[in-house]
Amino acid sequence: MTGPAIGLGFQSDKTPAQYVHLARLAEDRGVDVLSVYGDFGFQPPIVALTLMAQATERVRLGPACLNPFSLAPFEIAGQVAALDIVSGGRAYLGVARGSWLEPVGIEQPRAVTTIREAVEVCRRLLRRDTAGFEGEVFRLAPDVGLKYEPVREAPPVLIGSWGPATLAVAGELADEVKIGGSANPDIVPWARQQISRGAHRTGRSPQDVGICVGAVTVVDDDSDRARTLARREVAMYLAVVADLDPTVEVPKHLADDVRERVDAGAQEDAGRLIPDWVLDRFAFAGTPEQVAAHAERVVAAGATRIEFGTPHGLTHEGGVRLIGDRVLPHFR
Repeated sequence: MTGPAIGLGFQSDKTPAQYVHLARLAEDRGVDVLSVYGDFGFQPPIVALTLMAQATERVRLGPACLNPFSLAPFEIAGQVAALDIVSGGRAYLGVARGSWLEPVGIEQPRAVTTIREAVEVCRRLLRRDTAGFEGEVFRLAPDVGLKYEPVREAPPVLIGSWGPATLAVAGELADEVKIGGSANPDIVPWARQQISRGAHRTGRSPQDVGICVGAVTVVDDDSDRARTLARREVAMYLAVVADLDPTVEVPKHLADDVRERVDAGAQEDAGRLIPDWVLDRFAFAGTPEQVAAHAERVVAAGATRIEFGTPHGLTHEGGVRLIGDRVLPHFR
């Protein structure tokens, strides 16, 4: 493969038949990676990923991401090991601190330590290391481990984050970082700086850690319709990520107004508030040519993978076809 990896990110709100169909459609068109979100309230991503794995032969697959606050590391390791078995060794392990957990009473203290130790526990389980582990957050008693043989001892680890401290940890531990909810070229060199701090602490090359930039994507030959739908879809995520990007200053009144309308269930109204310049920082939207040009700017800034996220187009199938047929060729 030449050029960056191209992936698709899916919300887990589809039928089994849809997962199978979209996965085959994507693989047939040369997509490299299929990810499924772990957003609260949707289907557990392992279900969609298992179906997609059985329907494909080549693409890499993984959750983007699971979080160790609502899912213990031994469960995360078991799910990834199972996906690796079903896919014949094509799974990746994606972890992040997670969002939208307050309504179900889950607090997220010591996030950096929790992520670090969760990755360590998962790796020990996957390589069947039964020496035990005593961390500040998690532990494994001696002789505790998986009761079956994983396909691989070390599936690639992706850490999702915007935070400097977690990105530095990813520089120490991860194979890839995902900056989710961003289509902003300027975030990439900033993230690389944070990753480099951690990489240098352990003697790694910062370039050993890939950077995936992923965001809401709507591709259609009618640019206005694509961007209108993208505004609606971005509104929910903007309420979370607007304050996280240190290279963008979204006016506080705008972020507050969008958040207020999203909380009230008025997503269409929230989307109408989002100006073009904000939309282009947090979504890929427009004609295939516009989206390809936007993604090329992100790659030129240093991204090693682009993840075009849900809903992909005015319909899921239409969007996947346009991305595969008219966006992806720009990178091959």
